[in-house]
Amino acid sequence: MTALMTTLEAPATPKLKRRTFGELLTTDLRALPVLVGLAFLWIFFTYQSEVFLTARNLSNLLLQSTVVGIMALGLMFVLLVKEIDLSLAAINGVTAVLMAKLIVEFGFSPWLAIPLSILLGAAIASFSARWVSFVGVPSFVVTLGLGLALNGIQLLLLPPTARYGLMGTGIEHIAQTYITGLWSWTLVTIGIALYALLIFSNMHRRRQLGLPVALLTSAIMPLLGAALLGAICVSIFNQHNGIPLPVLIFVVLLGLGGYLLKETQFGLSLYAIGNNDEAARRAGIKVPVIRMYAFAIAGGVAAIAGIISASRTLGVGVFSGGGVGGGTLLLESIAAAVIGGVSLFGGRGAIYAALLGALVIGTVQNGLNLMGVENEIRLIVTGVLLIVAVSIDKLIEKFTGQKSF
Repeated sequence: MTALMTTLEAPATPKLKRRTFGELLTTDLRALPVLVGLAFLWIFFTYQSEVFLTARNLSNLLLQSTVVGIMALGLMFVLLVKEIDLSLAAINGVTAVLMAKLIVEFGFSPWLAIPLSILLGAAIASFSARWVSFVGVPSFVVTLGLGLALNGIQLLLLPPTARYGLMGTGIEHIAQTYITGLWSWTLVTIGIALYALLIFSNMHRRRQLGLPVALLTSAIMPLLGAALLGAICVSIFNQHNGIPLPVLIFVVLLGLGGYLLKETQFGLSLYAIGNNDEAARRAGIKVPVIRMYAFAIAGGVAAIAGIISASRTLGVGVFSGGGVGGGTLLLESIAAAVIGGVSLFGGRGAIYAALLGALVIGTVQNGLNLMGVENEIRLIVTGVLLIVAVSIDKLIEKFTGQKSF
């Protein structure tokens, strides 16, 4: 009887609530719709062109996706705080031109010209954030005007020939350097180990806060996916020339971005501001400062993308980066971020969004080029994919009753 009384009086052990598939689809499995769409694209283009799945083409596809992916990664930090930076493509162009001018005309070493151009990109973007915060002008207007002004500055920086050639300056080595053999496998192993450390650190913190943790979807599936993806990529790269240095730079930036977003107070502040900036301000978060850092990161990352682009094309000119008539770099970067799962309304987005979105954009571009399709059709398809991606996201929210974050 006493034992029965003790059993009845003992508090029941709380059970972890099993999350529904809809809840998982808006959280841990948020990338699933994008991965399914990417798989369909790869299957379609495989049937359309026998060249698509060759090691050479897949290596080129990943290399071609790096600039848009890096731009999308930087843009993500701005979108998280519910802002937009329409000057990033212009920053991409003007910083690349400045780097080339310092090297070609003033004899600067690339080791000095590159950091200076990255710092300039961060400074320009942070200026936009300060203007938005202290004057109150919407970021859409400020960055649109700044982008136009930077286009003019880029023209002023260029020589009469309207182009700086970078062959023989050392910049070309960025795009022409490959990591092969044992070094490539070592780098992938180190990367997966660091990713595992990041995942388990995040899980440990969630447990300390009393938050639910699903081992399968939070750790096992991401690690297996990363290991499989890493092994496939290295195998493909090694069949061609090896891992291109721009791809390695992109992966390192993804790792640093993931650490900032998941393991630092700064990352938590970004999400808090994006969800409710007034509540974040009342909680003691310095909203203008965090916003300025987010813009600065985006500007610096855009400058890195510009340097890589200049290295691949062996020069910079009127049409590089965000220059006059500079193509669709900004629109493709926004599309990549949104297709990957970053919300245009702030507060939602994971670091993998830049990678997945860039792969979708790169796959469409590469596949349609192999099919001999005109550039106009590629733009139409990219626009339709953007609309479909956002629509699927909203439909998931509607039918599951869960808001994605």
